[in-house]
Amino acid sequence: MQESLRPILEIQELDIKMIRLMRLKKQRQKELEQIESLKSELRDQLEDKRRAVQAISEEILHLEQKVASLKEKIKSLEGKQSSVKKVEEFNALTQEMTASERERILLEQQISNLVDKRVTEEEILEKISQSLISSDANSKEVENEIRSSIEKINEEGYALRKERDDIVKTANTEVLKIYERLLKNKKDIVIVPIENRTCSGCHIALTAQHENLVRKGSNLVFCEHCSRIHYWQESEALEGSVVATKRRRRKAMAT
Repeated sequence: MQESLRPILEIQELDIKMIRLMRLKKQRQKELEQIESLKSELRDQLEDKRRAVQAISEEILHLEQKVASLKEKIKSLEGKQSSVKKVEEFNALTQEMTASERERILLEQQISNLVDKRVTEEEILEKISQSLISSDANSKEVENEIRSSIEKINEEGYALRKERDDIVKTANTEVLKIYERLLKNKKDIVIVPIENRTCSGCHIALTAQHENLVRKGSNLVFCEHCSRIHYWQESEALEGSVVATKRRRRKAMAT
């Protein structure tokens, strides 16, 4: 293996750990967002239901005022009726009183229906309110656990970054630039060994000439299929690395 690749491989190990941490952090943040979204939805439902109850109450009040006005009108018509002398006037007042009475009965029925509707809406409002209180109480512990987990991820990430920065000081600048460019594109392992004349990154077969170039280790050799950097390393020297872990997983799946 090229000596210039050794520190880059160590950097790669740290970078992959940091990438996994970032993915885990995003996942945990998404969980927080989902909890908040649920509570926000309940708060919106609660506010909508409060507005609905308020609107019904205002409509009831408006109809009650109309009923009161009709009662006053009927009372006034009764007073006029007792003082009229002509039959035609008496009959006209009677018809007007009858119409007003029908309107009053209709309005009172509407009020009764609205009161029933308000009771139903208030029951739903209470259920939503209780659900929100319960959701706040139940989610508090989960949210604290998630935030604590994110803090630990940040601490671990900071430690890995510090370790990486120390290794970067010993790395070949040009090789590091190439590696970082590949990592930015793939967000995965980009320096891989060849196994059985196959790229362990894309698993496509390589030529014997390509394998010989990798064995020599005089220059960087890129996979012609996936552009990863290849190196030659015995399996025992890989033990504990990200590449070795992936290899064991593939073997386990094959069995």
